[in-house]
Amino acid sequence: MRNLDGVKRSAVLCGLAMVCFVAAACNGGLSSTTTPPAMLNLSLSSAMALAPQDGTQAQVTATVTGNSGAATLVVSGVPNGTSLKLVQPSGTTPGMITLTSSPATPAGSYTLSVSATAGTASSNQDLTLVVAVAAVVASTVDTNLGVNGKLQEFMSTSFQPAEWDYQFFLNHAATEPAQLNILGPQHIRIQGLSQAVPMKSNTGTASDWDFTILDAIVQPVLGVTDHSPEFQIAVAPAWMQTASGQLDIANHLTDFVNYSANLVKYYNTGGFTVGTTHFQSASTNKITWWGIFNEYNINGLTAAQYVQLYNAMVPAMLVVDPTIKFSALELADFDSGLGDPRNNLPTFFMPAAAGGVSTHVDILSTHFYSSCNQKDTDTQLFNTVPGFVNDVSYFYQGLKLRPDLGNVPVWVTENNVNADFANASGDSTCNPGQKFVTDQRGTSAFFAAWRPYVFSQLGKVGNQALYHWDYDADAQYGEADYGTGNKYLSYWVDYWLGQLYAQTPAAPDILTLTATETTTTEILATKNSDGSVLVMVVDRAVLSPSDNNGTGDLRTAVVDVSALGNFTTASQLNINAGTTVTNGPQPVSITAGSKLTVNLPGYGVAFLILKP
Repeated sequence: MRNLDGVKRSAVLCGLAMVCFVAAACNGGLSSTTTPPAMLNLSLSSAMALAPQDGTQAQVTATVTGNSGAATLVVSGVPNGTSLKLVQPSGTTPGMITLTSSPATPAGSYTLSVSATAGTASSNQDLTLVVAVAAVVASTVDTNLGVNGKLQEFMSTSFQPAEWDYQFFLNHAATEPAQLNILGPQHIRIQGLSQAVPMKSNTGTASDWDFTILDAIVQPVLGVTDHSPEFQIAVAPAWMQTASGQLDIANHLTDFVNYSANLVKYYNTGGFTVGTTHFQSASTNKITWWGIFNEYNINGLTAAQYVQLYNAMVPAMLVVDPTIKFSALELADFDSGLGDPRNNLPTFFMPAAAGGVSTHVDILSTHFYSSCNQKDTDTQLFNTVPGFVNDVSYFYQGLKLRPDLGNVPVWVTENNVNADFANASGDSTCNPGQKFVTDQRGTSAFFAAWRPYVFSQLGKVGNQALYHWDYDADAQYGEADYGTGNKYLSYWVDYWLGQLYAQTPAAPDILTLTATETTTTEILATKNSDGSVLVMVVDRAVLSPSDNNGTGDLRTAVVDVSALGNFTTASQLNINAGTTVTNGPQPVSITAGSKLTVNLPGYGVAFLILKP
């Protein structure tokens, strides 16, 4: 064994000697004559180049050091629609990279590669090209938008009193209804169902009526914000229903009319008496607004039957209280052809003598949801919004057919991302056989882009109210969690929309605005009666086509407000995935200028608040 080890050592030493010998023979000796490799250093004046789509140039200097000869710059990865101009470095003078984008380049971020070469030496650096949406705000009011140029749209929310959630205010007395009052919704909508329907039977005795579950929600709501909720008489008492749970209009129309009149008596005119028992609301605040039925188009009535119902209910309720106002239709929009207003409105708008509405109408209401399937992608949900806009426009077209209805406004009294819910087996109601999954997009950063986008688009076509569905719920629907009472991100989205677009002392004017791209951003500029200006920038850019509750893609917008004159103060408020939900976002001071740059990291919204 010892002799074998010696042989191995000799072989290794011999091999090393051969390597040294060959290296010396090839290079003449490494220690004295090896030429060091050529060195080159490339540095850019900025790692980012902002090139708005309006052609404003982005310039970056490129300094090359470490070589004695001329260096050549090359830039690769420039997207289509963006032009590149290069000035090569010369001596001690650095090179210049000029990038100019146009609307042909989609807004977004692009990674470019910049290389410098001199002889056999080279150096590389990445350069991020940000192609920004460019918007220009004019000083003129766009009278083609909104209500004669006014963004006359208020924010509100909803409650659905029933045995499953009527204890919300009781369970969270430390924070509610104070938290709701801070939110500030106008004409809060109340839709009582199931055991919250106060008439239980028809025996003619006091036991027929019980307002306990209903008033656990109604009474606190009467005490907050404008003290003027909208009470939707959504369904008939069970004894007036068919075996399938729908209003038996053929046999119980008069009963339903009388029931509705009693509700007005209870809340507005001193109550009613059954036997020796008197039923009367504890609040001195009345209910002025009344919604007539809920989503008749998916709840067993034809368009003609609904008109029959409306024409019977409204006069009877006005006899009780002539000061009340009415919301008609309350259409469901998310049920194939049944939700299309073109299948419902023509009958309502027919001349009164020919079967159309023949009594008082204060508002027309409809509901909008972007999905009834948690599997729908973010792109699919955003793509539903133009359909909402078309439907509101169709409402107004129909109203113009009747001179007596020409000034009736449209309200969207239910709005949320997804209308689906679990059935008794835990399956999707909208998609039988598919397990129900809570759609987190109702309260995630997606909502911070989706709701402001909906608000802006609907407001521009004259919608005058946008109601969240609903306040106390889960991550799919809520603004406040029913179980914990904690606020969701949706609370702050709706809070700031309500605060920043307040309707008093006057609705804001919609300013004329042009933008180079509208496919992934929504930009709205308004001016208040005090001269302050608000610019809303929404990032609704989807990162990947398959995203479902994704992060969104970053977007930058450059907003030119030079036509509006000078502002003494400016601030910016952002709502996105980084927003702290407990206390909510607050405006942060920024430098006022003629052009303001807004950077959005993904789904969300930014508000620029400019004050003279």
